Amino acid sequence: MAEDLEVEPAEELCGEPDGLQRLWTPHRMAYVAGERPTSEPGKGCPFCAAPGKDDAEGLVVHRGETCFVVMNLFPYNAGHVLVCPYRHVSLYVELTDEETAEFSALTKAAVLALRSASDPMGFNIGMNQGAVAGAGVEAHLHQHVVPRWGGDSNFFPVIARTKALPVLLEDARQQLVGAWPR
Repeated sequence: MAEDLEVEPAEELCGEPDGLQRLWTPHRMAYVAGERPTSEPGKGCPFCAAPGKDDAEGLVVHRGETCFVVMNLFPYNAGHVLVCPYRHVSLYVELTDEETAEFSALTKAAVLALRSASDPMGFNIGMNQGAVAGAGVEAHLHQHVVPRWGGDSNFFPVIARTKALPVLLEDARQQLVGAWPR
C-alpha cells in the first residue's frame, strides 16, 4: 500500500519562492524564549540585574540615587532608553516621593541627552503597566523614552515584525553617556 504512494520532489512540496529577502535576527530569541520576571525582586528581572553589572555590560547610561537609565535591549528606535527605579515595584503609584522626583528628573535628562546626541525630531515617552497594557516586563516599573525622526518607521515592523536600527546599542549608549547633562 505504501509502495503505491507517489512522492513529489521536495521543491514542489515547498511551493513557489516568495521573492522576499530575509533579515535574520536570532538575538530576538533571548526575548521571545527568555525567562519572564516574577513579582519577586531579582528573579529573572533585567532591571534588577542591570545595576549590578558594570555600565557597558549592563547598558547603563546613568545612575542616580533611587533610579537609573538603561538602554532598551530590544529598542523601538536607535537611542531608546528606559528610566527605572532600583527598587523592584510594578506600578508608578508605588514609587516614593523621592523616587517619583528622580524618575521624572531622569526622564527630562534623557530627553536632553538624546537631543544633544542625535537631534531627534520628537519623542515617545511613556510606560505600560500590566501585561494587558503591553508591558513586556510588568513586574518592574520602567518608562520608555524613544527618540523619533521623520520617516523612521517603515514597512518592516508591520510586515516583517522586524526593526532596522542604524546604530549599535553600545555606540548609542556611549553617545548618550557623553551627552548626559552634568
